[in-house]
Amino acid sequence: MTKRYIITGTDTDIGKTIFAAMLTLALKGIYWKPVQAGTEEMTDTQTVKKLTCLPDDHFLPETYILTNPLSPHRAAELDGKEIDIESLKLPDTPSPLVIEGAGGLMVPLSRKALFIDVFKKWNLPIILCARTSLGTINHTLLSIEAMKSKKLPILGIAFIGSDNPDNMRTITDFSGIKNLGHLPLLEVLEKTSLEDTFNKNFKKEDFIYV
Repeated sequence: MTKRYIITGTDTDIGKTIFAAMLTLALKGIYWKPVQAGTEEMTDTQTVKKLTCLPDDHFLPETYILTNPLSPHRAAELDGKEIDIESLKLPDTPSPLVIEGAGGLMVPLSRKALFIDVFKKWNLPIILCARTSLGTINHTLLSIEAMKSKKLPILGIAFIGSDNPDNMRTITDFSGIKNLGHLPLLEVLEKTSLEDTFNKNFKKEDFIYV
């Protein structure tokens, strides 16, 4: 079966879309953002397209596109919609599928369901994107505890931000979860810089699972 990956974060605006773009590019995969909240600027799918320069067949359409940059449950309500998690069905793809969630694990999709409930239903390996800055130890360990409590498969942690070796070591030591690599703050965001960063800071074999 084609490999599938869930990308989530310990918070919003962590940089998981940049990481998702980098991983999609490295795996020559297919990117899917099932729930997009906020359309004033580019959608995340459009951002990943621009960053990777991959052809259109490497991108799947969103299941829900919501106008306001809010928690999906509220953005849906303002648009007169309700997100039905049963409609979020995993697509079959010929190449590795990179799925990006919205915000963090406990983000509500409706008044009845959180994103972590969808992840439990899918039961796919999860990559947790975490900041390297102050506060990340608490946020990351709490996110990992939430996943462990649901018995979700965790592939590893991708750290994003300025280099902070002790924070990264502390999180991996306490959690027992693999450090997949570090995505630093890049002065230039484009295809070549993402490829170079992946090749320098990550190992493709770490993303292979049984």
